[in-house]
Amino acid sequence: MPPTPLGPVEEELAKARAAYRNRGRWGEDDVLGTLNFVDDAIRAHAASLVRRGRSFSLAASVQGFPDNSGDAGDSGGAGDSGGAHGSGGAGDSGGAHGSGGAGDSGGAHGSGGAVGSSGARGSAAARPRASTRWSTAVTGAERLRDAFTGRGVLLDVGRAFGDAHGELPDGFAVLEEHLRDTAEAQGATSSVRRGDIVLVRTGRLGRVRRLGEWGGYADGDAPGLSFTTLGWLHRTEIAAVATDTWGVEVRPDEFAGPAVSPLHRIAVPDMGLPLGGMWDLEALAEDCAADGVHEFLLVAAPLPVSGAADVPVNPIAVK
Repeated sequence: MPPTPLGPVEEELAKARAAYRNRGRWGEDDVLGTLNFVDDAIRAHAASLVRRGRSFSLAASVQGFPDNSGDAGDSGGAGDSGGAHGSGGAGDSGGAHGSGGAGDSGGAHGSGGAVGSSGARGSAAARPRASTRWSTAVTGAERLRDAFTGRGVLLDVGRAFGDAHGELPDGFAVLEEHLRDTAEAQGATSSVRRGDIVLVRTGRLGRVRRLGEWGGYADGDAPGLSFTTLGWLHRTEIAAVATDTWGVEVRPDEFAGPAVSPLHRIAVPDMGLPLGGMWDLEALAEDCAADGVHEFLLVAAPLPVSGAADVPVNPIAVK
């Protein structure tokens, strides 16, 4: 069943931007965004979660994936109203603490160059699309090299609300209630806390791998986060969120009219929330289901590519 259409896209974007914008929260020169929620105490606690020493790489193989560098469904489009802490160019939601360049959605799968607070422009070559990645609010991944270490939490929505394979159907909009109910069903280790890096499994990557249907993974319909989860993402004060889909948010989107990556256009540049796409959560999910523990140490530093905002990563979860 398709999601209920939301109101006019520009009106909804404006309301969300006003409600969830973190501009000035950590100072005008901040480059970390919501990663500021992760402190030394949180990292120390995350390290204490390691009991068995079992590690899982959450990086998906890049072989066999199409390079959709011009995919209109993932890059910024005309009509965006600008990015946080700066003004957006045509078709750009900009980078946090800076102004955006044409054709990029805050580094989220776009093909253009984004300008961040450093003034450095990230080239398209610095943004591999066919890889597990972070899309960040600041242009300059080298400044985030030690920021993505903390408590990871897996919310296996696919197992909680999906079919016999633990897979959500394409077009399934993951709502706040799905996230809350999944955490409750999984038990105490799934409680979402300030500074967490939350991983949302839909089963999408597992399905295309199982069926060999890679063609639609990057540009077809997919389950994903609803635009309406922005309130939950903001209220919980998590550090970052990643999923096993290409575009993180549900496709097709929930708007009656044309909308290009609406959740990205608020979460990345306005909230300063990093979004992770194409994460392979299958083996980790199996282990979490087996032992009932859904929290772990997560080390997910992006490659320190100078000037990049959309960067590959080999995340490691340790239980």
